[in-house]
Amino acid sequence: MVDSANSLFGPLDILVLTGLASVVIYYFMFRKKKEIPSFKKLTVGPTLPERSMSQDGTFITRMKNGGRNIVIFYGSQTGTAEDFSGRLAKESNRYGMKAIVADPEECEMEDLSKLPDISNSLAIFVLATYGEGDPTDNAQEFYDWLQDGGTQLDGVNYAVFGLGNKTYEHYNSMGKYVDRRLEELGASRIFELGMGDDDANIEEDFVTWKDKFWPAVCEHFGIAIVGEDISMRQYSLTVHNGLEDKLFTGEPVRLGSFKNQKPPYDAKNPYLAPVRVNRELHKSGNRSCMHIEFDISNSKIRYDSGDHVAVYPVNCMELVEKIGKRLDVDLELAFTLTNVDEDASKKHPFPCPTTYRIALMHYLDITSCPRTNVLKELAEYASNPTEKEFILKLIQSSPEGKELYQNWIINDHRTILHVLEDLPSLKPSIDHICELLPRLQARYYSISSSPKVSPNAITITAVLVEYETLSKRLMKGVATSWLKEKGPNKSSDIAVPIFVRKSQFRLPFKPTVPILMIGPGTGIAPFMGFIQERHSVKAEGKPVGETVLYFGCRHKSEDFLYEDELQAFKDEGTLTKLRVAFSRDQKQKVYVQHLMTENGEEIWSLLDQGGHIYVCGDARHMAHDVDEVLQKVVTSYGRMNASAAQDYLKKLRSRGRYSCDVWS
Repeated sequence: MVDSANSLFGPLDILVLTGLASVVIYYFMFRKKKEIPSFKKLTVGPTLPERSMSQDGTFITRMKNGGRNIVIFYGSQTGTAEDFSGRLAKESNRYGMKAIVADPEECEMEDLSKLPDISNSLAIFVLATYGEGDPTDNAQEFYDWLQDGGTQLDGVNYAVFGLGNKTYEHYNSMGKYVDRRLEELGASRIFELGMGDDDANIEEDFVTWKDKFWPAVCEHFGIAIVGEDISMRQYSLTVHNGLEDKLFTGEPVRLGSFKNQKPPYDAKNPYLAPVRVNRELHKSGNRSCMHIEFDISNSKIRYDSGDHVAVYPVNCMELVEKIGKRLDVDLELAFTLTNVDEDASKKHPFPCPTTYRIALMHYLDITSCPRTNVLKELAEYASNPTEKEFILKLIQSSPEGKELYQNWIINDHRTILHVLEDLPSLKPSIDHICELLPRLQARYYSISSSPKVSPNAITITAVLVEYETLSKRLMKGVATSWLKEKGPNKSSDIAVPIFVRKSQFRLPFKPTVPILMIGPGTGIAPFMGFIQERHSVKAEGKPVGETVLYFGCRHKSEDFLYEDELQAFKDEGTLTKLRVAFSRDQKQKVYVQHLMTENGEEIWSLLDQGGHIYVCGDARHMAHDVDEVLQKVVTSYGRMNASAAQDYLKKLRSRGRYSCDVWS
C-alpha cells in the first residue's frame, strides 16, 4: 500500500498540495474578514400620523431638549380644540415662552408630576366635551387616569379652557371636571376656567379668555411682553414636479389607502363604501330628505343599532374652482407644507405632498366662517388701506369689534371665498390660505338600520342642507350636497369613505323591556334600527316588550318619514303605539311634547314597569321641552314633588334608562 501511494504522489504533487493547504489555513484563520452589511427587516404597514411624543422620550424630555416651558394638551373631536391649542402655542412666543402642543392619548400623563423640574413651566388644557358629558376620544385615557386617582401634582401650574354647547345638559363638564380634579391633586390654577359655548360664539369666548389669560401668566411668572404682535408663518412651502405617484388624493393618513383597502377600518383608515340605495323620503314640497344605504359587504365592518357612521365629505368643485380663479393659481400644482418648528408634533397641516385642488376639496374647511386669527393674518395682504382697516376692526376684542365680526362674518355666514370676493384688494398666497384654514371634518350620522336585518348595509337618514344667507348667497351642506349625487342612476358612483363610531345609545339587553322612543324629523333614524331589531326578535318567536314611538313632522302628506314602514311595523305588532304630531296640518302647531302631555299616564306606566326612554333630535328646543314634559309626568302620575321628579330622572340617566342622542 505504501509503494502504491508513493507512486500516486510525487515531490511536485506534495509541494502543490502543501501550498493549497497553506492558502486554506490562511483564508480561514488569519485573513481579516470583510464585514457583511446587515439590514433591518422592514415591516410594511399603514403610515401613522406623527405622534406628539417621539419614540425616544416623554413630553418632559422633549420640553427640556427643546427649551420649552409650556405644554398644551388638547381634547378634540372636531378639530376646534386642537386649533385653539395651536394658536396659544404660537402666541406664547410674544411672552418669551415656548410651547409644545400634545395629544394626551400619546403621552404618559403621570409625567405631569415632573413638570416643576422645568423653570416657569405651565400646563394648559384645551378640552372639548363630547356627547352626554363625555371626554373626546383622544382624552378618554387621560380622563380615566384622573378618575383612577392620578398622581400628586404639587408645584404644577395649570389653566383650563373648555369647549361645550349650552344646549346640552352637561355643558363643558370635561373642562369643569379637569379644572377641579387638577386642583384636588395639588396643582396650582394660575387663571380661571374658561368656557366656550359653540351654540353662541365660541371664537369670541376663546379670544376673550386668552386676552385675559396671557396677562395673568405674565404676572404669575414676573415676565413682560418681549415681542410684537406680528404674524408668523408656521409652515414652509415646497413645490414639487414629477411626484404624480406619490401624491395624497384624499386619504386621511396612509398614502394609497384608497387604492389598496385593508381592514380594520376606522378614522385613520376609512372604508370606501358603494352607495347602493339613495332615495327621496319626502313626498312633496321643496325640501329633501335622503335614505342612503352604504354597502359594507366585503369590509368586515360590524355595527350595532344606535351606533354612528362617519362620512368623509368632499367640498363642492365649483367653490374650489372659484377660489383658484380668485387667487389666480394652478390648482394642479403639487406642494408640501412643512412645519418650521422641527420639534413640533404636527409636521404637516394635512397629508402632504398633494395638489392645491385636492387640499381644497378633501382636507380644508372652505365653507365655515373664518376665525379672527385667520382674518388677522389675511389683513397683511390687503392693498387697499380702507379694506385693511375694516379687517383690523373685525378682529378687535372691543365690544364694537366683536359686534362687527358677529354681524359681518357669523350672521351673514361669510366663508373664506365670500371674504375674498367682498374685499377685492385682498390677495393672499394660496399656500398661506392652506396653512390657515381648519381641517375638513367627518360628518356623523345616526345609523338607521339594524345589523340583525341588514348585516351588509349601513343606512342613514339625512336632510339636504340648503339655505340663503343674509348676503343673498346660497349655502349648501358639504356632506349632504355631495351625498345627494351618489348612488345608482346618479351623476356620481364614487364610493364614500366611512367608518363606524360606537355609541352608548343602546336597546335594553332584554327585548322584553318596554321602550319609549321620541324622535321628530331625522331623529327617527336610530329608532328605525331599534324597531327593525325588535321585529327580527319577534319573527324568531321570542317575546318583545312594549315599543312606543313618538314622531313629529310638518305635514302628513309631505315629510312623514318612513310612513309605510312604520305602519307595517304597527300592523304586525312590533310597534305597539305610534304617536305622530303633524305640526302644521292645523291652525295651532302640535309637537311631540304636546302628545306626550296628553298621554302622560301611559308614559308613567311604561316607566313604572322598568321601561327605557330614548330621545333623538334637536338639543336646543325639542330635547329640553321633552325633558320638562317628563318631569311633569313623573310629578303628576308618580306623585312626587318637582325636586324628587328631577332626582328620579337623574337616576334613570345614571342607570342607562334615559338616553339622548341629540345635536344642536
